Amino acid sequence: MTTLVHPPEKTMRPPARPVGGGSGERKWRRRFPLLPALVFTVVVTQLPFVATLVISTFQWNILRPGDRHFTGLSNYGTVFTDERLRNAVLNTVVLTASVVILSVVLGLGLALLLDRHFLGRGLARTLLIAPFLVMPVAAALLWKHAIYNPDYGLLNGTLNAVYRLFGADSGPTVDWVSSFPMPALVVALVWQWTPFMMLILLAGLQAQPGDVLEAAKVDGASALQTFRLITLPHLRQYIELGVVLGSIFVVQTFDAVYTITQGGPGSQTTNLPYEIYLTMFRKFEYGQAAAAGVVVVIGSIVIATFALRVVASLFREEVSR
Repeated sequence: MTTLVHPPEKTMRPPARPVGGGSGERKWRRRFPLLPALVFTVVVTQLPFVATLVISTFQWNILRPGDRHFTGLSNYGTVFTDERLRNAVLNTVVLTASVVILSVVLGLGLALLLDRHFLGRGLARTLLIAPFLVMPVAAALLWKHAIYNPDYGLLNGTLNAVYRLFGADSGPTVDWVSSFPMPALVVALVWQWTPFMMLILLAGLQAQPGDVLEAAKVDGASALQTFRLITLPHLRQYIELGVVLGSIFVVQTFDAVYTITQGGPGSQTTNLPYEIYLTMFRKFEYGQAAAAGVVVVIGSIVIATFALRVVASLFREEVSR
């Protein structure tokens, strides 16, 4: 009689715990060195914003210290209905759109030029990037005094020299800032922001696939056809990135407005940041200034969201190649 011997049953043991703790502990150890930076960022950025939100719900004028009281969202209603603030919003849109569009167009032309090989290209790139490296206040002072000044500025000096070439005793004396406040401000900002757009678009041009351009050349495509059908569609996302980032920066322009025009004449160049400054430090309406600042921050966040999406799409395109 045969006896069947069953093999001993294996005892199921729980998997050994990895040395050094679980995955959650390992993640915490990796992220712990970043905790001081996170706390610092929250303290520096988020707490002041929360304080601004709280102040925006109060009617608070420093000239009437005993009259501070909670008003809810009434300050936001003032922001959207006050005529000065509406004009500031309109000026902000005009200024931002003009500067960004002109900077992108000029930056594209300069990028196409610098994408070619020629003697002294490195020096030309350095000189063209230089305006973007100038401090905003210094650039504004340069344009106000060295270029726009009606007595000794470069523009009037050049006009006088041209008039003398044609036999006139002297040329016209134009007060550029008073006569053309918004164009004067736009030109100064375009000079400063064109190099930024040029760098973005030049990076896009140098990222073009060379085989596609060579195939278009072999097929007999002209330079204009290559630019219109190949280069421009390739640069679309880079142009979008430049427009979005430029809008984020230009909409916050304060230095040039304060230095060149001081919002005048007649509030023709008063944008939102400068109007917030006037509300805060001239009218001393802390609640209204805080509400306007919150509106500007929310608008900047919306624009920044589009910028991040454009950047993410660029990275996905580069990975897929």
